[in-house]
Parts: sequence; C-alpha cells; structure tokens
Amino acid sequence: MGFKELPKTLRLVLLRHGQSTWNLENRFTGWTDVPLTEQGIKEAMNAGKLLKQDNFNFDVVYTSMLKRAINTYNFVAEELNCHHLPVKKSWRLNERHYGALQGLNKAETAALHGEEKVKLWRRSFAVAPPALDFNDPQAPHLDPKYQNFPARALPLTESLKTAGERALPYFYDQILGDMLKGKRVLVVAHGNSLRAIVKDLDNISDEKILDVNIPTGQPLIYEFDSKLNVQRSYYLGDEESVRKAQEEVANQAKKK
Repeated sequence: MGFKELPKTLRLVLLRHGQSTWNLENRFTGWTDVPLTEQGIKEAMNAGKLLKQDNFNFDVVYTSMLKRAINTYNFVAEELNCHHLPVKKSWRLNERHYGALQGLNKAETAALHGEEKVKLWRRSFAVAPPALDFNDPQAPHLDPKYQNFPARALPLTESLKTAGERALPYFYDQILGDMLKGKRVLVVAHGNSLRAIVKDLDNISDEKILDVNIPTGQPLIYEFDSKLNVQRSYYLGDEESVRKAQEEVANQAKKK
C-alpha cells in the first residue's frame, strides 16, 4: 500500500487562547493556570464561529496543559460540534515561563524597571526574566500536573529562544507529522509558544520578533504546499479587529 496522496494545499490553524483573568489584570501569567474571562469566552466562541463560517474541519487538536488554552478549545468545539476529536495536551506548548515575574503587573513592573527592560523581558528573543528559586511554591515540578516529568526538564524561567527549543521539536515531530499523514490540525496555545512557531515558519529575525504580537482569540491560518513549505499566512478576523487586538498586546507593558 502506497502513501496517502496529500492535497496540494495543507492548512494549519494556530489559535491563541481567549483573554484570561491575568490578561485582564495585565499580569505576567506564564505557567500560572488562570481561567478565561467572560470576554475570553466570547473570543473563543467567536473564533469557533469564524472557523465554522469558513468551513474549517479538524481531525486532531493540540493544546497546552493550561486550562485557558484547553477551555478555549472547548468553546471552539461547541461552535464546530467537534468535542469528539482527540485532544493531545503537552507542556511543550505551554506559555513561556516568566520566572519571578509571574503574577506581577506589567505596567507597574515597567514603572519600576523601565519600559525598555520590560519590553526585552517580554518580547525579545534571548533575554530571560529572573528565575524562580527551585523551591519556590510556583516552581513547575511542585505542580501535580507535571509530576510525571523530570524536574530538570521543567523551566524556572525562559526566554523566547528557550521556549522555542522545547516547543519546536514537538511542533515538527508531532503536529507537522500529523499533517504529513493527511490530518487537519488545530493548535490552541499561547502568545509566546505560538510566537516561537511563527518565528520559525516565517523565518523572522531575532530582532524583528520583538515587534510580533499575536492577539487572543484570532485564528491564524498557515497554508503549506504538500512538502510543508509555507505558501502564505493570514488571520481569519477582519483586519481592523486584528490590528486593534495586536496593539492591545503591544501596549500592555507601557507605564500608566
């Protein structure tokens, strides 16, 4: 039996979770497992409506192990009537770990340390925030969700670079691997785990990734040829809504 013939154009949907409570409070969230807000639920439902309107269907779904991503998919599934799909959850798709910044207000941190320093911590490629202490109650190895993973594999802080180093192998081995089997894939994750993927797919420089902002609840579509070369990418939402949402992300760490 030969290989299944792939369509000429393969599509992948990347979706950042809807607004979370700490997005609303403008806090560094990272691996802290916070819920969606009412607006975040509406964003997730709207993402589902946009996908349904454009006749998207899926065979498999990938999410992080954080409930804001998992629940975003659940609301998308309500719109698409696809709760039956297999959902693969991995910590490798978790948000970038913000170390000792987790829980701090971004604007207040900018007022204390300066906007440029906080912008580097938030958006740059290789600069990581101060790390958590190994015995800090927020350390991932103390969370029951991650008890089956070696403590030394779990981060105490991350730059976008190191977040990408754990997300990208999983992306290429598992997610694109499923696409090569002819599966239609939806990935629901986070601003920075998705930025790491987008940086690689679009060959964005270390310097330019600083200004790339992925908004909550806006489906980002990638189209590939049958050899998984990127042909184009675009958001499903209308351009003005996407632009405003991107500006909101960019402005989070400005001093009030």
